[in-house]
Amino acid sequence: MTDRVAAPAVTKPRRAVPDGACDTHTHVFDARFPNGPAPYALPLASLGIHQAMRATLGCPRAVLVQAAPYGRDPACLLDALSRDASLRGVMIADETVADATLAAWHDAGIRALRFVEMPAPSGTGRYPGSIGVETLEKLAPRLRALGWQAHLWAAAARCAELLPSLMRMRLPIVLDHLAMPAGADDPALATILDHLRGGDLWVKATLCRVRAPDADRRRVQERLVAANPDRILWGSDWPYVRMEPPPDAGAMLDRFLDWLDDDTLARRILVDNPARLFGF
Repeated sequence: MTDRVAAPAVTKPRRAVPDGACDTHTHVFDARFPNGPAPYALPLASLGIHQAMRATLGCPRAVLVQAAPYGRDPACLLDALSRDASLRGVMIADETVADATLAAWHDAGIRALRFVEMPAPSGTGRYPGSIGVETLEKLAPRLRALGWQAHLWAAAARCAELLPSLMRMRLPIVLDHLAMPAGADDPALATILDHLRGGDLWVKATLCRVRAPDADRRRVQERLVAANPDRILWGSDWPYVRMEPPPDAGAMLDRFLDWLDDDTLARRILVDNPARLFGF
């Protein structure tokens, strides 16, 4: 039996959150659905708990990213999408996925596939079960036909290396977790900023996964927003697997808003940008 732990508590942000805000990087874990091996205890984060978290944050909309322990089985994600019209989904698949399956996923609310180039914690290869960008090259025409995006989790140096070829695919590319720079002065971040200014590139301001002091993470956020505020999204990454102690999503949102300190930009990033990208 898979170990289960309570989902981390969420406090209400002290900052005003604009109506219609969207958390663009979240997960659901539902014990009704079988999962594969996981190197961590799975959180009790069913749709109902997810909805309560969003209500506390003031984010009626959210994007669900396929949780790694479910592998390529979309059942848990599709179940949540079927029961909450305020959600969109990001799934994983390789080139063997049928066109009919992609069409059914689109009807269900999925709008992207995710690809991973992050090394596994063991240091050997990619995260187990992840799908790399070599598969994206094969899937790109089909994603383009659906109007979908490709989401990428990779270190900034790898992102910078890949972006010239990714931009040629003529797809919206979304980089996870602030694009994972080593810090605000990471040379790779400058390359990412150039693409952000000029191409169809998006970045999720998910603060918790960048291991750097707050002052450095703030500078990363400020540089990204300054480069192109119309291509920035906010995501919590709730319920924070592999993080001890887990962050408080309300505190993460406050930090983002404090560093932004601009109500007009907050509405653009939290409401307008995700509505345009995900079709809310």
